[in-house]
Formats: sequence, C-alpha cells, structure tokens
Amino acid sequence: MATELLLLSDVEHLGKAGEVVTVKDGYARNYLLPQDLAAPVTKHALRRLEKLRKEREELAKLQLAEANAKAAQLKDAVITIKAKTVDGIRLYGSVGVAEILAGVKESKNVDLDKTQIDLAEPIREVGEFEITVKLHAKVAPVIKVAVVEE
Repeated sequence: MATELLLLSDVEHLGKAGEVVTVKDGYARNYLLPQDLAAPVTKHALRRLEKLRKEREELAKLQLAEANAKAAQLKDAVITIKAKTVDGIRLYGSVGVAEILAGVKESKNVDLDKTQIDLAEPIREVGEFEITVKLHAKVAPVIKVAVVEE
C-alpha cells in the first residue's frame, strides 16, 4: 500500500519541502508523520506549509545578515598564533581548529563554531596560511593565520 504525503521539511533521498510524494504506509506511519516531516495532503497542511515557508525565509534573511556582519568583522583579519617549534620551522605538536577559534575570539571578538573553520589538516609548521571561514552558504571570508615561533 502507498500513501500520498506533503513534505513539510526536506527529506534526504525523498524530496524537498512542499513536494507531494508517494511512500509506503509503514515509512509514513513510523517515520515521516511522527517526526513531523510530512503531513497528509489537505488544505490545512498546505496552509501550515506556507506558514513554515515564510518563517524559514525570515530566518534565512536573519542568518544571512548575521553572516555578513561577521564577515565584515573578519575582513582582512590576520590571526597570530604562537607555538613551540622543534627546529624553528616544524611545530612541536600542531595548530588546529581550537587554536584558530581562540585566536579569532581574542583578536576580533567574533564567536565562531568549530564546523565553520575549513581546515583540511592541522598546521604543523611556521608560516602564514589562508583559512576559509564558512559562515553561510553564500558568505565565506578568508582569514590569514600566521603561526610564529614562541
């Protein structure tokens, strides 16, 4: 048996919010409906979806404005981190996301989340590195991290 549902949220491998999808009864009854990800196709559900869409648009505007404000603060930022070295070049240990977050907080007074720092691998030598900060899907400023010998 199959059920037609209106998706209230994006569901991976199924569809985006606002789409009408056909799923098996068990999937609808045990997952989509209890998680409030979908609703039966009714006028009430369509009104609810429209209200949710408006709320999400407002939230997205606020998040974009906040990201732009943080990006303006981080523009041309150079974060200096002092670290112990083995031979003047290689670090004794490494500089990771936590140290970069602390440096940004200390020098620019900007709170960031560790998931926003795009660091492929820890920095293991002295030098200047460009790090992308993913504040929003549309806003990703680049900061410079200067690692110097302590």
